[in-house]
Amino acid sequence: MTKKMINSVLLVIGTIAFLSINSCKQQPPTDLSKAALIPLPVSIEAGGGSFALYDQTKIYVSSESNEAFDVGIYLAGLLKPATGFGFKVLPTNAIPDNGNIFLILSGSQTQLGDEGYELVITDEIITIKAFKPAGLFYGVQTLRQLLPMEIETKSQQQISWHVATGTITDYPRYAYRGSMLDVSRHFFGVDDIKRYIDLLAAYKMNVLHLHLSDDQGWRIEIKSWPKLTTVGGSTAVGGGKGGFYTQEQYTEIVNYAKERYITIVPEIDLPGHTNAALASYAGLNCDNKKRELYTGTKVGFSTLCTRNENTYAFVDSVIRELAAITPGPFIHIGGDEPHSTEKEDYIYFINRVQDIVQLYGKQMIGWEEIVQADLKTNPVVQYWANEKYALKAIEKGAKLIMSPAWKIYLDMQYDSTSPLGLHWAGYIEVDSAYLWDPAQYVDGISDENILGVECPLWSETLLQFDDIEYMLFPRMPGYAEIGWSPAEKRNWEEYKVRLGKHSAWFEVKKINYYPSDKINWQE
Repeated sequence: MTKKMINSVLLVIGTIAFLSINSCKQQPPTDLSKAALIPLPVSIEAGGGSFALYDQTKIYVSSESNEAFDVGIYLAGLLKPATGFGFKVLPTNAIPDNGNIFLILSGSQTQLGDEGYELVITDEIITIKAFKPAGLFYGVQTLRQLLPMEIETKSQQQISWHVATGTITDYPRYAYRGSMLDVSRHFFGVDDIKRYIDLLAAYKMNVLHLHLSDDQGWRIEIKSWPKLTTVGGSTAVGGGKGGFYTQEQYTEIVNYAKERYITIVPEIDLPGHTNAALASYAGLNCDNKKRELYTGTKVGFSTLCTRNENTYAFVDSVIRELAAITPGPFIHIGGDEPHSTEKEDYIYFINRVQDIVQLYGKQMIGWEEIVQADLKTNPVVQYWANEKYALKAIEKGAKLIMSPAWKIYLDMQYDSTSPLGLHWAGYIEVDSAYLWDPAQYVDGISDENILGVECPLWSETLLQFDDIEYMLFPRMPGYAEIGWSPAEKRNWEEYKVRLGKHSAWFEVKKINYYPSDKINWQE
């Protein structure tokens, strides 16, 4: 045997050895029940096999719905960068060949509801079935968690792409599963909001509530009242640079969220928390004098002049312009901490504002204090502190959004050593964030009274998006599970194992998260 032949043989042996070693390192998953899915699905049945994506895998969509086809395009966009595969998206009226992904929108899947799905994985094909396009989208979110975490990278990875076989049947517990971001105390730009949306969507959250006005800043352009942004939006807590969204930028955010099945709920906080507006227009004050811009963090000192008709012309303009660029059903009117508004004036104000909201075809949401007013058709009340207000809301026929500060406020510190956040509602570690149930938190409140859950993130101490991520993770996935998964299936000891495995996803996505010692984080 010549030296050249010997080298060739050695090269072949080395290649085989390399492939064998790497094969041992990456054994295809075969037990679907061991997948670290968050939120936990309603039902998982393992199949014992494995499906592999390959360079000829296509995504077929069986539906005349443009939305369903768009979900296919979205899925292809998720899979292409890391795999390097083409993933053509094609319509079909027949069952595709083996090796492909099949999205089916079916009118017979009514039991899944508007957001449920059935994900069936065999050795030959992956099928996602749903009654509505939102269900297909959430099936895609589950599929992305079943793939190796490297699927989240933006560059091609030289690994195999296997998914364990089996069937997942899934649908949400609550219709409303959201998070609130305060962009008033500190302003965050369009790209930051888009990243926030993507992080929520990955865990099947479907609402982003934007707190667009407060004492420290007015963040949405109102064309008929331009000084709200040029003056009221010019600063932030600590005197830093302010900012605001033009209506075109807001529309861009709304459309981006819609593509990810997230509804934007805009909030204009009234009649308190209004110093930015009072500094912009003298006529909103009872003494017709502009207030000074405010960059501190106190609350409860400001109020609109609730008996002045100019105030309602102002509110009408704001709600009208906001409703015109908000396709979702809700407008949030705030209403919290009206310490500087007399009770009779507050009730008068809320009664008039709810009529304005309804005039422009929207459903009013308000913080729990609004139950003092004469609530009309289909009110939604956001409970955050006072149990008596929550129970009164039920008496008045309102649905509740559960946001108890002591459990779900994301701006609360994890512990006394946390560099960010506040602790007026206590410290909220990742276990405390998970260990509660909306339907058992207050005696007298049950699932039939609850529209959903929302985790608010106030931004007094947050200067950049890394700060947002640090407060959001790892608590937000738990809130997503509380909103989606059946209460009887949730278990902290089991959940914390699944959460520990998501640290790889956090790392790949470059998420700045708090590495709680309550969790055994796995690489």
